[in-house]
Amino acid sequence: RSPDLTSCDFFLWRYLKEQVFQTPIDNTDELRRRIIIACKTISPETLAEVENNFLKRLQRHIMNDSGYVEG
Repeated sequence: RSPDLTSCDFFLWRYLKEQVFQTPIDNTDELRRRIIIACKTISPETLAEVENNFLKRLQRHIMNDSGYVEG
């Protein structure tokens, strides 16, 4: 598994951490609520950009003969 080819590794987890942990969390219900809210704030434009960036990285991976990509 190549971390540079995993959208969650390069975008989602970092984004969620930034949004969710701005202030301390008291309990798991609050954590869940913040995660849901943060996910809802991701715009379709941002998702399209994430997809485009992923495709560019995939192309570089293939061009550099960095092994195979599971499918």
